[in-house]
Amino acid sequence: MEILKTVSEMQAWSDNIHQKGNQICLVPTMGYFHEGHLSLMEKGKKICSDLVVSLFVNPTQFSENEDLDSYPANIERDVKLAEKKGVSVIFMPDKKEIYPDRFQTYVELTELPAHLCGLSRPVHFRGVATVVTKLFNIVKPDVAVFGSKDFQQLQIIRRMVKDLNYNIKIVECPIVREDDGLAMSSRNAYLSPEQRLSALCLSKSLEKAEAMIEKGEIRTSTVKKELENYIKSFPFTKIDYISICDPETLDEIGDINSADTACPLLIAVAVYVGKTRLIDNRIINPGQ
Repeated sequence: MEILKTVSEMQAWSDNIHQKGNQICLVPTMGYFHEGHLSLMEKGKKICSDLVVSLFVNPTQFSENEDLDSYPANIERDVKLAEKKGVSVIFMPDKKEIYPDRFQTYVELTELPAHLCGLSRPVHFRGVATVVTKLFNIVKPDVAVFGSKDFQQLQIIRRMVKDLNYNIKIVECPIVREDDGLAMSSRNAYLSPEQRLSALCLSKSLEKAEAMIEKGEIRTSTVKKELENYIKSFPFTKIDYISICDPETLDEIGDINSADTACPLLIAVAVYVGKTRLIDNRIINPGQ
């Protein structure tokens, strides 16, 4: 496994692989790997023989009051884990390599970011779209793998690839969870043991919402209120949002009518547990 730190090195490596007739899969990450990251690598390795994992904590997707400076890191451990998964290259640039002096070009979507996490993190998805665009241009992948825990991010990347005519296949991987149902996240490391127990309110609230809808509840306002009361019953919690929406457009859905039962629904929540902001989601098919 190679560790490359400059754009020119990464581009030259990718050109060489393509000249051999091989395909490249990219798994973009911000490091501090957990089983969710490793599942993306496993999926990517099955698709392409040459797998690149980017490791870059992207500053442009953090606002001033967020956790950029304290974002968890263990590069030595990450390198060992990636090597065990058969990664060909870790692309590990520094900030100036990605955002050189006088950098002023950003990629921004007009509609999808105006929902869910984009409402409370207004600069986040501009930063995500920009860094992923740059990674696509640097690594030149044929395939890129993303997890569905960040479902809004996944939909934004899909839209961006289509809008900008990238010849890149986007592959979705399911959420990887702890044994008790908590979605794996690098930010789980921030939680105290007591907060860790409260964090289960996210996955359990999604289960509760699905059960209500399956039993015939058609009023999304009723479902949301039930989830709000449930989440607030856990200590250390503060709700950012509870959403029941269209998985493609992310537009909120009102009452679930007979036409909606033939279509999937996205139930998504974001909750602060202490100072740690966690997200989770579930897609359900009411008619099935």
